[in-house]
Amino acid sequence: MGSGRVCYVVASVVLLWLGVATAQGDSPWKTLSGNAPAIIAKGGFSGLFPDSSEFAYQFAMIASSPDTVLYCDVRLTKDGLGVCLPDIKMDNCTNIPDFYPKGKKSYLVNGVSTTGWFSVDYNGTELSQVSLKQAIFSRTPRFDPSFFPLLAVEDVASKFKPPGMWLNIQHDDFYSQFNMSMRKYILSVSRRVIVDYISSPEASFLTSISGRISNNTKLVFRFLDEATLEPSTKDTYGSMLKNLTFIKTFASGILVPKKYVWPVSPDNYLQMYTSIVDDAHKVGLEIYAADFANDFALSYNHSYDPLAESLSFIDNGAFSVDGILTDFPVTPSEAIGCFANLNKSNTAHGKPLIISHNGASGDYPGCTDLAYQKAVDDGADVIDCPVQVTKDGIPVCMGSINLMDGTTVAKSPFASQTAVMKDIESVLGVFTFNLTWDDIVKNLKPKISTPLSTFSLDRNPRYRNAGNFMRLSDFLDFSKDKDLSGIMISIEHAAFLAAELGFDMVDAVIKALDDSGYNKQTAQKVMIQSTNSSVLVKFKQQTKYDLVYMINEDVSDAAPSSLAGIKKFADAVSVETSSVFPENRHFTSHQTDLVESLQTAGLSVYAYNLMNEFVSQPYDFFSDATAQIIAYVQGAGVDGLITDFPATARRYKSNTCMNMGNKTPSFMAPPRPGDLLLLISKPAQPPALAPMPLLLDSDVSEPPLPPARSNTATTAPAPSSARRTQTGIPFLVTLAMLCAWAAI
Repeated sequence: MGSGRVCYVVASVVLLWLGVATAQGDSPWKTLSGNAPAIIAKGGFSGLFPDSSEFAYQFAMIASSPDTVLYCDVRLTKDGLGVCLPDIKMDNCTNIPDFYPKGKKSYLVNGVSTTGWFSVDYNGTELSQVSLKQAIFSRTPRFDPSFFPLLAVEDVASKFKPPGMWLNIQHDDFYSQFNMSMRKYILSVSRRVIVDYISSPEASFLTSISGRISNNTKLVFRFLDEATLEPSTKDTYGSMLKNLTFIKTFASGILVPKKYVWPVSPDNYLQMYTSIVDDAHKVGLEIYAADFANDFALSYNHSYDPLAESLSFIDNGAFSVDGILTDFPVTPSEAIGCFANLNKSNTAHGKPLIISHNGASGDYPGCTDLAYQKAVDDGADVIDCPVQVTKDGIPVCMGSINLMDGTTVAKSPFASQTAVMKDIESVLGVFTFNLTWDDIVKNLKPKISTPLSTFSLDRNPRYRNAGNFMRLSDFLDFSKDKDLSGIMISIEHAAFLAAELGFDMVDAVIKALDDSGYNKQTAQKVMIQSTNSSVLVKFKQQTKYDLVYMINEDVSDAAPSSLAGIKKFADAVSVETSSVFPENRHFTSHQTDLVESLQTAGLSVYAYNLMNEFVSQPYDFFSDATAQIIAYVQGAGVDGLITDFPATARRYKSNTCMNMGNKTPSFMAPPRPGDLLLLISKPAQPPALAPMPLLLDSDVSEPPLPPARSNTATTAPAPSSARRTQTGIPFLVTLAMLCAWAAI
């Protein structure tokens, strides 16, 4: 009997694996069934609207894949109604304290005394006036003044008719304190509503309903934190993870925090993936990953790109989870529908043109060899060099003329040279022309940009000071043999450098290009960008390079006279993203006519500067850098993107849903600017934006560059009394140095 039992188990496992191999053999997916992973919308589109609200569920059905499953955390009311609420404490997710200010009570929840407002104290009628609200304080509360009634499970099924329903059940013992039975409720509701999935972190609950509901309903055991005790077995979830065969006796799948699959180090970098997906599949369990949210901290390996994170769970060559539970269902919809199993060798240089901003400066310190190599590896079409000049007249690639912005100068012996140069900027700095090239390379290190550090969103801290500085000549030598359609050299402060330092930046750049042979080749185009028309006019007079005029202010459109003026010296225009989609309190208000006007005048348009960090994007883009790209490319029709993260733009250009016309899936369609604002109730509407100005000819026209004054060396001008004050400057210098030191 013993040996027969062993043989039976072995045979079952072999047959199971034969079935799995067959299912996966003809499929691009490494899921248990071989089907595409499921997309489960937690409380609907809860990353934007209040969790489990009508707006959240409806928007999930509109903006996501048509087979998206709607997820409901079920709570019981005093009269046995099952409602969808993201938290057992109603004061976290509703405005119930406004209606029942004396309703706060304390109960034991899984043995822990918990204080708040609870659904078990109110019947359906009493809760009919209560409204859901945003439970995560970092998300916009502007939709909260709208009335979002609590929805019963039956309401979700009948109103939205989802292709799948997922009910999550927790705290079964809690309800038994009030003579309520979650088991009876589930058995009852499953006879009225088609329930596709039932999950619970309580083994006893799933065991109690196993065999008593439809065979088409999948039971899923939900794992909580590894150190937490499971209520019925009193084992930790971590220990239960080692006995998946036991879980298979009452469930067909498991739901785990995503860190169970891809652990993260204490400093927020991915570690080696675990064997949990293979372990689950070996015993015949599907595995679903939870805790996906675009506006939560992602591992630095994902470069703040939530689509990259989703793909790492479903399209990594080694395994695929069977589903993703997410607050932003649009992102796994993109991943599964258009970005999985891509031909990654596609490096076509067609539209939109991908132009790096200081190289791949979202991943490495800008304008370093590492940033440029990463930009090339990530598929940039054009890499850029914002050129500055050193004290000894060497053109260098630096993101700013102020060394405080991108180097460790504040911790160097040159920190005492801090000064204000009002002709450049009104802040304290040590400038490139204060130091020789040797001073820089021997005493300073690069420093990665952190434009959103006020939100605690740092970039790749392990490589905060990595890489080597590049001279313009180094940059040109590096780029010549790379698979690029071109290079872009940006020039600012040319008039100041000529008048004050005697340095002709235009002549220096032309000479560097000539010396490197760029004037005698056609494989890569040379683009010169500047906010100064005088710079581009001089280049047009002396070269045949492509000239790009950068508009560094918000404008709604360009007057005909300014368009005519730009056409005289430029081939393309770079515009700020906010000049395309103006923002009002982080919502897009409308689309301007600027892109259309420039393109009608025969000018290509590049949008800058795109970043992956969600706080850099309006809510309309769903905290998803790919949705942002879709808005600018498919919605506004720009010709190119200037970005800190070329990899994100390159992946967009490779997606399988390009050129689908009317068959483009909804989750790949550009969001309509202003639509979310219309969903905000009038009392919560932000004040109307002030009109943005037109770009006028007077904004564009400039006098010619001054000739470089005669000088044998590039000597920085001494700060005048207008630039320094005798009493305040020591304190300001010290303050600036301390701030810069803290940022290094």
